[in-house]
Amino acid sequence: MMNNSNQQVLTQNFQEPFARKRDHPMFEGIRRSVSMVVTQENASISSLTHSLSSIWEFESKISTADTVSIAGSLISEIDDGSINQNIKAMDPPGTVSPHCAASFYSSSNPSTKMCSSVAMLNEYLRARKHDVTAGVPGMLLFAVIGQEDADIGSVVSTVLYAYFLNETRESRYDCFVPVINMERDDLRIHPELNWLLHSCQIEVSSLVFIDEIDLTYFDVYGSLNLVLVSGHKLPRKQEGLKEALVETINSEDSSICTFVAEQFAETSPEILAGNGICRLLLSGILLDTSNLMGAKCTDKDKYMTTLLIKGAGQFGINGLYQTLKHKKLDMSELKVRDILRKTRVAGKPNSIGSRLSVYRIGMCSIGISVEELLDRSNSAAEDIIHYRETHRLRLLMIASGYYDNEKNFKREVLVSTKTAVLMRKLLHFFETKGIHLPLKSLDLLDTREEVKAFEIDNKLTSRRSIERLLEEFGGAHHLK
Repeated sequence: MMNNSNQQVLTQNFQEPFARKRDHPMFEGIRRSVSMVVTQENASISSLTHSLSSIWEFESKISTADTVSIAGSLISEIDDGSINQNIKAMDPPGTVSPHCAASFYSSSNPSTKMCSSVAMLNEYLRARKHDVTAGVPGMLLFAVIGQEDADIGSVVSTVLYAYFLNETRESRYDCFVPVINMERDDLRIHPELNWLLHSCQIEVSSLVFIDEIDLTYFDVYGSLNLVLVSGHKLPRKQEGLKEALVETINSEDSSICTFVAEQFAETSPEILAGNGICRLLLSGILLDTSNLMGAKCTDKDKYMTTLLIKGAGQFGINGLYQTLKHKKLDMSELKVRDILRKTRVAGKPNSIGSRLSVYRIGMCSIGISVEELLDRSNSAAEDIIHYRETHRLRLLMIASGYYDNEKNFKREVLVSTKTAVLMRKLLHFFETKGIHLPLKSLDLLDTREEVKAFEIDNKLTSRRSIERLLEEFGGAHHLK
């Protein structure tokens, strides 16, 4: 049954600010289709028209054993031993098994049949990658770029807004290229993004990452034009190219993916006919709005979610959101250095709300045990020390919070310091100041004094309380 929150979402979907459009006959079909349960199979893309009222009457192939509401509510439960086994098999050690939807999306073939929209997008990406490789001869480069912290919303909006510009501002002298603002090698620390691109059958090899294009070269020769997506100013690493900024795309009243989806809906709705493009945009919206329940979620986000619902697949928006969150926390394939890069939450340059960077203290938060972290490789301790030294940190603390096999919550920390003296000072400080989080030594490392592991007896100790103690320690011992 649909819960009250989902019902409230649906009843608000067609309220303002879209009142001016809701009487248009194109949207009458949308309102009718929202309440439908899709049962048609193998819908042909070629039969779709440019009218949204026709586009959203089709859904991807749905199993006859499971009926799913178009609003994303699971009506029938799956009671299949093989699926239950898949759930256990896909769970990384120490994690709580998610809803069976995650098992469906993580099964042997999470991808749907490639739709014509994704095929055209891949063709566009291949062509632009070829242009960049050739140096964009005889054309102006319009590089569409997002923020440095490239999450799903940033990557999806960057790629699809560049595609939108290519389709609507087509010119033989303009080359619109999406530039993912992270290095290609960093893609491996974003398993949720990897899964999404794979499930939508996007050719990752055709994407252009920031380390694969020299924007400064194009700027020197006067052919660079930057289009910034979701931001008021260029990221720190691109500040020197600010004179090349020609357009800034922001969305103050919705997710940036909602804004991009709206552009397609108003100009080229047929591009949204296939599951792939819908899933990309829908995923960005769901993560940006915390599954439509976050404080920043607006009526526009809820409205656009109903239009993109077919991208959610068999288990609806809740299943898709749950899978993305589960994938985001999945560290089963990551090495120690990747985990530290992925989870660093404090101590980095210009950290907001934290003074740890001033004291050259780093802090990471992980969802696996310290023992499991150290078991990733024979050189795990050396990798941690190398990470601390590479970032010129005096002290690095890795805070672990996880559930053991008996579903008991555990809190552990692993500490690496520059000197043995600093380690002794830290432990003495925690003994006197951290009376609510006594440390119990874990016998997981050798006898070296600069790296130690502890269990925190008080399971209610939060990561933030540990961070505050580190800030106080840094100030008391003048670690600058």
